[in-house]
Amino acid sequence: MSNNIDKNRRKFLAGATCAVGAAGVVAGSIPFIASMLPSESAIAAGGPVRVKIDKMKPGDQLTVIWRGRPIWIIRRDEKMLATLPVLEPELRDPKSIIDQQPEYARNEYRSRKKDLLVLVGICTHLGCAPTYRPDVGGVSADWKGGFFCSCHGSKFDFAGRVFKGVPAPINLEVPPYVFLSENEIMIGVDKPSTNLDV
Repeated sequence: MSNNIDKNRRKFLAGATCAVGAAGVVAGSIPFIASMLPSESAIAAGGPVRVKIDKMKPGDQLTVIWRGRPIWIIRRDEKMLATLPVLEPELRDPKSIIDQQPEYARNEYRSRKKDLLVLVGICTHLGCAPTYRPDVGGVSADWKGGFFCSCHGSKFDFAGRVFKGVPAPINLEVPPYVFLSENEIMIGVDKPSTNLDV
């Protein structure tokens, strides 16, 4: 038996074995790492949502989902807007002092444009789903329209402001949104749009 050892061959075989082993570790870890990343649907659910509003007529409601929550878009007419100042004495937070809206929605309309209201459609009492009730007198004799939560009787006006004496403690939330054009908004981003605000 020969004691001659080919050291170059040994180095080559050791290097090739390490390279194949490293490639195997990388290939084996790809599915593991991929399983920890969020799915495309999870990424889409958390990202901004574009909504076309060009077909909305006064009084229409549109509901979209953003971050797993219903977002209401209401095209208010002049009659709806006329109720806002009249109802102020009956409201718990008529000036929206409690932080439930971006700064640009801290106005009498709680919106960027007076005719278009954007709200999170979840009651601030126990997380129920109120309904859009534009029908005058539909909830009570003095009902001027707005949002009504039939679970516990909470009432909100056409700006999502809560009435006094109901279980809901604060106004409905206004999510961040911007106008991309006169006919499209994006929910989930807060950058002010140019020359399209109120």
